[in-house]
Amino acid sequence: MTEERQIRFTIDAGGERLDRTLAAQLPDMSRAQLQRLVKDGAVTVNDRLSKPAYRVEPGDAITVLLPEEPEAAVRPEPIPLSVVYEDDFLLAVDKPAGMVVHPAAGHTSGTLVNALLARYPSSADVGGLERAGIVHRLDKDTSGLLLVAKDAATHDALQRQFKRRQVQKTYLALVEGRVSPREGVIEAPVGRNRKERKRMSVTRSGRPALTRYRVTETFREHSLLEVQPHTGRTHQVRVHLNWLGHPVVGDRVYGWRNQPLLPERHFLHAWMLCFTHPTSGEEMTLAAPLPPELDRLLAQLRQGRPGKRSRDQAGG
Repeated sequence: MTEERQIRFTIDAGGERLDRTLAAQLPDMSRAQLQRLVKDGAVTVNDRLSKPAYRVEPGDAITVLLPEEPEAAVRPEPIPLSVVYEDDFLLAVDKPAGMVVHPAAGHTSGTLVNALLARYPSSADVGGLERAGIVHRLDKDTSGLLLVAKDAATHDALQRQFKRRQVQKTYLALVEGRVSPREGVIEAPVGRNRKERKRMSVTRSGRPALTRYRVTETFREHSLLEVQPHTGRTHQVRVHLNWLGHPVVGDRVYGWRNQPLLPERHFLHAWMLCFTHPTSGEEMTLAAPLPPELDRLLAQLRQGRPGKRSRDQAGG
């Protein structure tokens, strides 16, 4: 996990927006970086999550969790990429589990950004050097589709679609236990865990979060789900499924740590993306097959005949 340092200060004179207040206290960070910290739940006002536009008041106690600075500048690295789709404006990459998306402390090389900078040098000008055109995020041990813009206009247009919840994301997740009912909606706010600030949790002070799921296959002790998060909170799918009582197999942060099925990753794969192409207006549907290690695990469960298979199971 990324190391973090905590900064805490108290407001003397109120009336200023929270993001402007943070900019005055942290002049080395851009407004966009600070707004992202607020939206990611790394900033609290009186131990409560807030919004960038919140007007601070005298006596407000502001706490900021800052990731440590990367150890070195981000450099291009010739790392192989699995490109699912590409045109003149964007591409979709099938990220492997174990690859960090953005550089951070302890991960200044081997990231998706390093790979993109080597293959597409102009991506350094799209969204900033540490983004290299990447439009959204996946956790380190989550595999699957990520959209990357090749120019600023495409980057901005795709980000607007995500912000307006016009992009449909579908994950495949193998979870502990047999899920009932077979279809459902999880609607529970997600925010920083007050006791363990590097973890997220379902908490009353969190931001609204909604996840839909559908069981596509069942086994004796597990269920395979199609999962669609309709909001984009940090670790949302993993937190929601754990809160439902069915954590993702292999998830050692939110799930059961002592299980032998997947020793090196968790079973969560960003399988499908549906969005509108910003330039052509075409409705795009992209899919990334399950990686071999996840396919093998499902094959082992099926060969053991541990449960009844669904007629309309997910592909991959």
